[in-house]
Amino acid sequence: MLRTRKPTSLGKPTHPPTFRATTHNAPAARAVAALAAGVLALSLTACGGDDDKGDGADNGNGGGSEATVQLPKLDGQKLEVAAVFTGPELDNFQKVLDEFEKRTGASVTFVPTGNNTSTFLGTKIEGGKPPDVAFLPQVGVLHQFAEKGWVKPLGSEAQAQLDKNFSDGWKDLGAYEGKQYGVYAKAANKSLVWYNTAAFEAAGITEEPGTWDEFLQTAQTLSDAGSPAVSIGGADGWTLTDWFENVYLSQAGPEKYDQLAKHELKWTDPSVKDALTTLAELWGKDELIAGGAAGALRTEYPKSITQTFSGDAPAGMVFEGDFVAVTINGDTDAEIGADAKVFPFPAVGDDSPVVTGGDAAVALKDSKGAQALLTFLASTDAAEIWAAQGGFLSPNKEMDQGSYKDDVTREIAKALLAAGDDFRFDMSDQAPAAFGGTQGVGEWKDLQDFLKDPNDVAGAQKQLETDAAKAYGNG
Repeated sequence: MLRTRKPTSLGKPTHPPTFRATTHNAPAARAVAALAAGVLALSLTACGGDDDKGDGADNGNGGGSEATVQLPKLDGQKLEVAAVFTGPELDNFQKVLDEFEKRTGASVTFVPTGNNTSTFLGTKIEGGKPPDVAFLPQVGVLHQFAEKGWVKPLGSEAQAQLDKNFSDGWKDLGAYEGKQYGVYAKAANKSLVWYNTAAFEAAGITEEPGTWDEFLQTAQTLSDAGSPAVSIGGADGWTLTDWFENVYLSQAGPEKYDQLAKHELKWTDPSVKDALTTLAELWGKDELIAGGAAGALRTEYPKSITQTFSGDAPAGMVFEGDFVAVTINGDTDAEIGADAKVFPFPAVGDDSPVVTGGDAAVALKDSKGAQALLTFLASTDAAEIWAAQGGFLSPNKEMDQGSYKDDVTREIAKALLAAGDDFRFDMSDQAPAAFGGTQGVGEWKDLQDFLKDPNDVAGAQKQLETDAAKAYGNG
């Protein structure tokens, strides 16, 4: 996902989601192994409205396939859909909207929310002019909107598609106090490191690092060979929360991860100290970071990718989710599977972490059109159109995996589905937006300050705890 996102505060999420505790023998651990095995395939070069819809539907690859979901006639109706999507990601999503328009006769306008999704939507809702459907990138914000009565429960048709195509874990993420509100039409595997194969070859690196120590050694080798080792998009604080979450989950384990996500564990806990100290092993070495820490803090997420796969002196590695592929495909000449490859986030503890994220589509108006769009988004039809564009993952377990644009994404998607309900959702996305999703404050700002001064672990912990206690209201 092309992400400059995560909304501003609207209060406290009452019930952050939890899943079955993962142990090293649990399915989630096997999912890590599945991802590791799947990455072996990443050396492959990337491959590139009537009610009954008997005439089939465009699958986004130029072919046709029979529609699997019936949609109502909405001739003359106008809908608005709001999301943070921009650039190539928006272009890809537009293909889904085009098909919805074709099948229903509705006219759909996309409304960009900008970085602060909840503030944008809150203003629209309170002004009496909400969009029909919005994508929420935070579980916490979905709960806050539901608590305020701002989102509408799914209708029976959308619920039927959700029950058919999604596992309980993904359904639970879109529910609040026993009612289903959201469809997680777009998911993310946020535990990946993408690398420039030419930089690795020039430095004589022949093996992908599997542990944190090996990752640091790889970065040092790249730096010694004259390449900027690691590109970090520190100007967007959400990327830094993803760094922390992967290190923390692998090092501290899933139980503490869940406790910290709900602020049952304080940020002054020794486990947080350990994770920050580990991050400082990279963040504290300017020679290993493209542009040094100061340069990273001026680098926005998209640039962190383009400066890894284009330019005269590209960086060797960049950490972020599967959605990095959108920017690689749209803004560089690199070919995924050849010039750009990927490996799992290195294991800091016993296992590599599996951190997921996603965007939940919700109805902000109680209308036939809004429910029809949610029904479509929950279907395999929409998932397969979106997947065919590239840079997209779906938790839709019934969709045709052959729809994915390239083998790299297909293997990542298989690993995501293999995790079943045993995964850990992005911690900052579970937090109150005032702490985990607001540009320039809370966790985003605190980790940017820590990137600036990685020697002050205690100071970072203290500030994180102060901000978390205020946002959660339990300090």
